Amino acid sequence: MILFIFNLLLAIVWVAITGSASFLNLLFGFVLAAVALSIVRASYGGGLYLGRVRKIVSLLLLFLSELAKSAWAVAVAVMSPKMDVKPGIFAFPLTVDRDFEITLLANLITLTPGTLSVDVSNDRKILYVHALDCSDPEAIRRSIADGFERRIMEAFR
Repeated sequence: MILFIFNLLLAIVWVAITGSASFLNLLFGFVLAAVALSIVRASYGGGLYLGRVRKIVSLLLLFLSELAKSAWAVAVAVMSPKMDVKPGIFAFPLTVDRDFEITLLANLITLTPGTLSVDVSNDRKILYVHALDCSDPEAIRRSIADGFERRIMEAFR
């Protein structure tokens, strides 16, 4: 997070130096600062800054893909004359353990149509999820673990 703020400050400095306060110039300054920070961090043995940005963008693209697929599935289920859904709540064992990661996972699940995060156990090991169609909870668990949870761990560890 500190690198992102530093990147943003460098982009603002770029805008001030060039004297052009347009969005495109700010965006160019942001990209230029990201490249500069990546070069500096790599030379001092730090992790690549752009690598984390790429992983976060990958998580965002996965969310948008899951959002579109689940929105379509919910629309088909609701519009069909015979709603053949089996709603239910299942326990999802958490691999992520930090508060930020658990909150992000719960929010991504809640924002995806057809699923809703209900609660987190007191020991933060289980996330209870309500699904519109809970006929195969194991498949939903695998989908969450292989999708959102894995990408969150890749992006923030």
